Amino acid sequence: MTPFAPAQKLEARPQNRRALVFAGLLGLLGVAGVLGLAVGTVGIPPTEVLEALLGLRENPIITELRLPRVLAAMLVGAALGLSGAAFQGLFRNPLADPYLMGSAAGAAFGVTLAVSALGGLSGAFAQHAVFAFLPASATLFGFLGAVGAVALTLLLSGGASRTSDLILAGVVVGSVLVSLTSYLMLQDADRVRAVFAYTLGNLAFVGWSGVGSLAFYLLAAFPVLWLLGRTLNALSLGEETARSLGLPLGWLKLLIIGAVTLLTAAAVAQAGIIGFVGLVAPHILRRLGGGDYRYLLPASALGGAVLLALADLLARTLTAPAELPVGILTTLLGGPFFLYLLWQGRRKA
Repeated sequence: MTPFAPAQKLEARPQNRRALVFAGLLGLLGVAGVLGLAVGTVGIPPTEVLEALLGLRENPIITELRLPRVLAAMLVGAALGLSGAAFQGLFRNPLADPYLMGSAAGAAFGVTLAVSALGGLSGAFAQHAVFAFLPASATLFGFLGAVGAVALTLLLSGGASRTSDLILAGVVVGSVLVSLTSYLMLQDADRVRAVFAYTLGNLAFVGWSGVGSLAFYLLAAFPVLWLLGRTLNALSLGEETARSLGLPLGWLKLLIIGAVTLLTAAAVAQAGIIGFVGLVAPHILRRLGGGDYRYLLPASALGGAVLLALADLLARTLTAPAELPVGILTTLLGGPFFLYLLWQGRRKA
């Protein structure tokens, strides 16, 4: 047994480190949840928060406003973090994000079509016009737009055989849909304001129905992606190596793209376009716990949930009583991080 002791210790170290990372993420998630419920324009003591959650005291601010918003932030963040990690493994690029194949542009185009179908919007409701019918029409149109954009990307690229073709087709589809969205928005000044408010990313209008929808898609997609962790590990060694292991890469790639598309579409349809969460969370967790996707996928989901819950808390409190769209805040925080990654990559090259 003695000769194997050093190897056992080396193997235990990453496991212990990962366990600490997961424990830290769960702790941060709990802190973010408590702060999200207690802190706001109206401060609520933690004891009253607990009583409201247990049903001992009626407090609609907690149960109808803050709790669904906090849960939505965690679910959207988890969906984006998980999707970002899966796409980074699929494309073997740490700068890949969930919107790479045009899903965000497709969702924005779908919502713009929904707004256009309603006709002109009154100025009094222009700011929140999208969210007034979000649980029904906008969610459906946004979801269909995202799925349609990814399907068009797959069609133009000839399937999932070459990742370089997928990326190029995704860029083209996204650019065309952004142009079409801009054209539709310019047909009505009020429509511009409504769709612009949506595309900035906002969790303020996600209700319990949205939380249920997000939870459903996350619970459906997570097991699929986690079981494909070994496939992503093999792809990290190169496609030729993965094929030599007997993996049916074409079908497995389509399965990964399908699961990520459903997650991203659900998140964008409910909360708008929230950038950089799917880029930053996997990158940080990869550095903390390594690149094994069986670990990285669930860790990125937790990391994304923590990041977006804390970002939404800042968006609600930095300019209180007014609110910042959370998409603006994540972009301001994630932009410098993205530039740092580019600089680091060039320095290594």
